[in-house]
Amino acid sequence: MNSALKWKLIAGFLLVFLAGGATGVFVSAATAHRFLFGPHRHGYAAQAMKNRLQWQLRLTDEQMAKISPIIEKTGTQLEEIRGDTGRRVREAIAQAHRDIAPILTPEQKERLQQMEQRQRRWMHRGHWHAQDTGTPEASPQ
Repeated sequence: MNSALKWKLIAGFLLVFLAGGATGVFVSAATAHRFLFGPHRHGYAAQAMKNRLQWQLRLTDEQMAKISPIIEKTGTQLEEIRGDTGRRVREAIAQAHRDIAPILTPEQKERLQQMEQRQRRWMHRGHWHAQDTGTPEASPQ
């Protein structure tokens, strides 16, 4: 094998490796965004808990039948907590923006509004809608 062919092969393998790495980063980021910020279907937390408990504890069908109501109740509570936490975070950030706005110059206020618009678009892409709590992101003019 001559030297030129060897370098072409090395370059080809390197390009394939880099393309795979870039694809992995993109897919991981998209998946993480959807998982962290996207809505979960109703019952997702309970089903995940059941699967994990059954697998790690090697529960019998009889045991699963007994713990299912407990896990369903806990899953519902976790879904409520997740929703409340998201609303509280959005409200805290919105309040901070409202408190900051009077200190800013008109140009800085415009930049703050642009930041909020980008954030809303990013959140909508993940189907996590700010309308759930009204419009807390809107800062005063």
